[in-house]
Amino acid sequence: MNSKKQKVSVVIISKNSEQVITDCLDSARFADEIVVLDSCSDDRTVQICKERGAQVFQQEWLGFGKQKNKSVALAANDWVFVLDSDERITPALADEIKMVLQKPDFPGYYVPRINRWFGREIRHCGLYPDYSIRLFNRTTGVFNEVAVHESVKLQGKAGTLRHPMLHLAYDTVHEFIAKQNNYSSLSNSSNVIKALLNPPWAFFRIYFLQCGFLEGWHGYIIARLYAQYTFWKYIKGGI
Repeated sequence: MNSKKQKVSVVIISKNSEQVITDCLDSARFADEIVVLDSCSDDRTVQICKERGAQVFQQEWLGFGKQKNKSVALAANDWVFVLDSDERITPALADEIKMVLQKPDFPGYYVPRINRWFGREIRHCGLYPDYSIRLFNRTTGVFNEVAVHESVKLQGKAGTLRHPMLHLAYDTVHEFIAKQNNYSSLSNSSNVIKALLNPPWAFFRIYFLQCGFLEGWHGYIIARLYAQYTFWKYIKGGI
């Protein structure tokens, strides 16, 4: 890879994110550029982004994969870090990104993520390290254009960063139910047999095999909620 230090753009998608966008933007201040692709928010999201010096663009919602590809295309730099508005780049991760980009050895990097559920950072239940490619050279990587659960397809092998970013996953059970109800509607995976068999397996896997019991009451709730989501995902459109 190029031995010259690479500039990086942090790219963020948003929609009515005024409650969380400020800390998201502040966590990205180390970057050479911050780009926000907003989906026509009707709250103060756009104003907050502009006040903090971000480049702001508007785009009607296209689905997660297409929306993120659109946001990446708007960046001025080839190296991008893709961030959701409810995620934070920790100071340690920011320092690691700057160090890696002095002489990148890979065209992209997996980044671990800590998920915060109901006020607690969860390190079991299969929710950590929750790796995904977030830092990559856009000339060698692109998101698959799916409606939900998108991921980067990279030309070449990806490296792995050590320090995690933070995801403010869910503050309340109601918030989880509302979001996963929407995701399950987008999944287009209806299968009545799987709706019967997969939820119990999901609970067993998360709570026992992935040590959710070590998270106490939080782990039990997370296992039950994911089991219920699995049922929704496969039953919708199946009857």
